Amino acid sequence: MLNLSDGVKKALILIPTQLLPANARVASRREHLAQLELAKAHRANFLIIGHPKSGNTWLKVMISRLYQMRFDLPESKLINTDEFARKIPEIPRLAATNAYYSYEGEVGKLLSTGAPDNPLRHKPVLFLARNPIDIAVSWYHQFTKRQSRAKQELINHFIDNPIDRRTIQMWEFVRHSDIGLPSLIEYQNAWARNVQELEQGMLVRYEDLRAEPVPTLLAITKLMGESFSDEEVRAAVEWGSFENLQKLETSGTFSQGGMRLVNANDPSTFKVRRGKVGGYREDFDDYQVAELEALVRENILPELGYCQDSAES
Repeated sequence: MLNLSDGVKKALILIPTQLLPANARVASRREHLAQLELAKAHRANFLIIGHPKSGNTWLKVMISRLYQMRFDLPESKLINTDEFARKIPEIPRLAATNAYYSYEGEVGKLLSTGAPDNPLRHKPVLFLARNPIDIAVSWYHQFTKRQSRAKQELINHFIDNPIDRRTIQMWEFVRHSDIGLPSLIEYQNAWARNVQELEQGMLVRYEDLRAEPVPTLLAITKLMGESFSDEEVRAAVEWGSFENLQKLETSGTFSQGGMRLVNANDPSTFKVRRGKVGGYREDFDDYQVAELEALVRENILPELGYCQDSAES
């Protein structure tokens, strides 16, 4: 029996369905990708839940570096799901998902508050939160310039008002689109609640991972059931610094889709684009910033700590 990687299994779903009519293509892909997503989650030793542009890839890069150093693996290879575990069983399988859009929502249903008991609810689960305004800006660049056509089509069929990435402007996307700021606030609130109900659930804010990366990453590895020294974690954090990752990305070091270079001449297409806390203030005027921050302040769970005063990120 063939032992296919999760990446190959995904390709075997996407490629044969390319020539189907749009509705049939989306239905087929959603069904079979949902089955694959659930299988990955059930096989995984550790689940990462986070909206796109919450730092999920950055976290996986640092976790990858820990195992690269421990098992002398090439730095160009990163953990997405089973890439390392298939060759070295001692390395845990990861499943990172937004647990919301299209087929990925099937995992979310099993982890949501009030869901019937099931094996996923007993696994270590990390929710990576981030200021939803920062997510919204980075999500705009991701959706309009990096997102695969297949994923974009699935998301557009998931929402009520599909988005034309060729014409939508940043303010319209962030403030008014179906996957803009109001939806992102709701997402953050829902998963902050969901993770509280899980046996081994943990909430980590992107901002805290930025401010105190070594102790925060160390806590995450303990949730995974792994044991790394402070020195190993510090080395992984240094390797995962913004400057080093952008250098590696722009040099074409990474061969996998999540970190693969799209357009070396357009920095807005970089996966490692800016990485700033509160960077959205550079993208909007004062009135727009005030409107966005008020929307967050009035609707976000206070315990998440976002926009609780005008000086806060």
